[in-house]
Amino acid sequence: MAFSAGIGLAAWTVSLAVVLLRLFAWSSFRRKILRDGRPIRKAPNTLPLVGNGILFLQPRQKLFSWFVECERQTGYETLEISVPTLPPGVLINDPKNLDFVFKNEGTFTKGDFVKQRSWDLFGHGIINADGELWKAQRKAGLGFLSTANLRVLTDVALPRHIASSVALLQGRSDGTIVDLQQVFHEITTQLMGKMAYNMEMHADDSFTSAFDYASGVTAERFQNPLWFVTEIFFGAKFRRSVKTIKAFGQEIVARAASECSNQGDKVGNTTEDEGIGLDQVSGTLIKALVEAIGDEQIVADAALNYLSAGRDTTAQALTWTFHLLNQHPAVVSRVRSEVRDLLDSHGILNGIDLDTTLFTPRSMPFTLAVFYESLRLYPPIPFEIKQCSRRVMLPDHTFLPAGAVVLWCPWAMNRSRTTWGADADSFRPERWLVEQQPVSHPDEGGVSERLSRPERTPLSVAVRSAAEFPVFNGGPRLCLGKKMAEAVAVQVISTLVWLFDFAPADDVSRQNRVSKSSLTLPMDGGLPVLVKPSGRNPVLLKKKV
Repeated sequence: MAFSAGIGLAAWTVSLAVVLLRLFAWSSFRRKILRDGRPIRKAPNTLPLVGNGILFLQPRQKLFSWFVECERQTGYETLEISVPTLPPGVLINDPKNLDFVFKNEGTFTKGDFVKQRSWDLFGHGIINADGELWKAQRKAGLGFLSTANLRVLTDVALPRHIASSVALLQGRSDGTIVDLQQVFHEITTQLMGKMAYNMEMHADDSFTSAFDYASGVTAERFQNPLWFVTEIFFGAKFRRSVKTIKAFGQEIVARAASECSNQGDKVGNTTEDEGIGLDQVSGTLIKALVEAIGDEQIVADAALNYLSAGRDTTAQALTWTFHLLNQHPAVVSRVRSEVRDLLDSHGILNGIDLDTTLFTPRSMPFTLAVFYESLRLYPPIPFEIKQCSRRVMLPDHTFLPAGAVVLWCPWAMNRSRTTWGADADSFRPERWLVEQQPVSHPDEGGVSERLSRPERTPLSVAVRSAAEFPVFNGGPRLCLGKKMAEAVAVQVISTLVWLFDFAPADDVSRQNRVSKSSLTLPMDGGLPVLVKPSGRNPVLLKKKV
């Protein structure tokens, strides 16, 4: 006990010394950020000497609220943020500034600030990469997410995993509590495992636990300026987790290399051939990465990056969507009405078979709007950071020196009353719906007559610019998996809402849920619910592999 206490005292003594030295250097030599030759406004609650450092040590939910407060108090104005030991930085809220950042990828890069903190977890992967290495990984991802492969995903692979989840939920309708976050994570993990790597993967394996923990620690590095000191003494579990993650990445690469050697397989099977099947698509991402990069360590990093991006964010977004649906029964009713109308239009409303592939973003505009509204309020990547590779001026005339940090918070921007209106805090999927302009035909009434029949007016989901709705990033780094996420979400939401009634498992589940520490937005404690069949439980059609 005395030895442990001595270690703890030594750690805090070293930390205090580092703090004092860095505070002195930071306050003495910090470069000013100017607009039109004058210092820009500091963010609210900035303190002398420590700047915003104490604020960034808060739990992330309070930090998100602070970002919202910044936007509400100052609107689109660019604000200075200052944290001891860190480079000068700004918080941007103006979509024009963010659009400028998106379009100038070469100027606003990941930079050392981000890479130093995320290197252990992401290494050379696409999340960290810049330049030619980033281009090679993105090209491999584009091939994997081709139109033909997405068709296999939505028409073959996804229905199979949804059917397994439906069977699970039917078996738990006896009052057993089900964690929907785990259900959704299992769907996306199996989907990415088979499609991208031709591997059987599950949401409860050791890799997932290790990655979740390492993601939480990595996120805390961006809030704790002394992470490099504290982890010397308290980072043993993190280091073990990273070791587990890296070993799994090497396993993915080794399996791919073995398959390529045995089969002489090439990536050319990702053609637009109508007859393409699941066996042809499986593993195409890892094969493409091997061919494009070659270096096994970099390929392993790239594979782990894509796995995280492809499964975690979609599963978490679905979790927050169903949390919101539990609070808004009227929205649930409207989703069911949309499902009913679609099935009725195909003449299978009362059939015993349910073909989930009918549920597409195009055929289910309201359901897609529900998903987008959930993404708005609970963005899977709640904050983003870039670093200036050279001196640059933002559109609002804010001058940034080389090395300056640029931060934006989708959580706050998506709650901007300037952008989204006075009800920006409300869950209102209708805000996304727009009427499609009907096409006039000689045998029909004119445009004005058909617009007077709103029940027959087709709807679509409004398109927002990436800078206004920065959930899928923007510019050259626009999310590759956007269409995949939309397709998965609409099929899952439509099927489960049609077949089941969900209710919060306890009073805690009814309250506002929060995210646990992570680089993404996992729900702390999952989403425990009670499941009850809705009375519409036909057999799901099984697609040929």
